[in-house]
Order: sequence, then C-alpha cells, then structure tokens
Amino acid sequence: MNHIVTVQDAVTAFADFMEPTDAELDAIEREMPVILAGVDLVDAQIIALDRTPTELDNRRIRRARNRVLAARRDLANRPAGASMPGGAA
Repeated sequence: MNHIVTVQDAVTAFADFMEPTDAELDAIEREMPVILAGVDLVDAQIIALDRTPTELDNRRIRRARNRVLAARRDLANRPAGASMPGGAA
C-alpha cells in the first residue's frame, strides 16, 4: 500500500517564519520614493510607446527620469539609520 504524504515545503510555504523581517520592511519603506518615481517613469514611457513621442511626451519622460535620479540621490545620501518622517514605524 502506498501512503499519500503532503509535501512539507508546499504546506509551510507561507508560514510565519517566511514573512519579511522588520528590517526588510524598513528597507522597502526607505526605497519607496525611488520605487514610486520608477513607476511614474514607466507610466510616461508607456504613454509614448504606441505613437511618435510629442514634445510633451519627451518632457514628461525627462521629468520622470529626473525624479528617479533625484530619489536615488536622496536615498544614497541618507544616513543608514535615518527614518522617514511620517513612516509607519
């Protein structure tokens, strides 16, 4: 007789110990301005994707790219232990 056994990894794939740690959540919180600026850049690029970009499209993409660079600069210049104002800590 063959016994049917569950696969332990599949059963415990979403166990409590697999959740992100507080440090990982804090890192995501610190990087959120960069993530949101990147989303804005992708949105601007998608708008201009199916047509010849107009001057307005080019300006929108350029400004979004500058916001990404500024957010990356701010993240790189922030001290490692600094928290964001208004954060959910």
